[in-house]
Amino acid sequence: MGLFTRRSQNVNVRDGAVATLEVDPALAALTGDYVIDPAHSSIGFTVRHAMVTNVRGAFTEHEGSLHLDGADPSRSTASIDVKIASVDTGIADRDGHLRSGDFFDAEAFPLMTFRSTEARQLGGDTYRITGELTIKDVTRPLSIDLEFNGSATDPYGNERVGFEGSTEILRSDWGLTWNAALEAGGVMVSDKVKLTFDISAIKQA
Repeated sequence: MGLFTRRSQNVNVRDGAVATLEVDPALAALTGDYVIDPAHSSIGFTVRHAMVTNVRGAFTEHEGSLHLDGADPSRSTASIDVKIASVDTGIADRDGHLRSGDFFDAEAFPLMTFRSTEARQLGGDTYRITGELTIKDVTRPLSIDLEFNGSATDPYGNERVGFEGSTEILRSDWGLTWNAALEAGGVMVSDKVKLTFDISAIKQA
């Protein structure tokens, strides 16, 4: 993930040489490998229901890793595995339907995965992470805009970084096409789904 900026400097030209930008030491110190802390992270979604309201849910079991590279942000990466059976909308019957063959078919396809392929800064602390999202047997490109929330050392001595962001997908692009028509017109479940990410990751030794 491209999670570092370079410190702004004046560019000096002397004898045909152009001074290069230096990496901000505070940001470069974050370089390393991180493991996502599932106890303090969430991967959620919001989808329109019956054309009039939103249903919110989350996947409560997931794991992942980040590699942050302060010297070359484009070499930073992210990898996330999500357990489909952990889907939770607060209603057991609805969760069971989502796990069924009508939607995710969690028994045949237990994981949803994301693997980054590119990262770039959009401005300030906002970054766009592009990669491949796989749901069931379909893999398609996905971009996620994330805001870097900062870093801190927790009471147990762990060095943490935090990010939050979101993106929107059309579930039909991944073969999730189940629906039901409403008598008044429209459909039970919207095609558009908003995905949200709130990530806390711990630096590894």
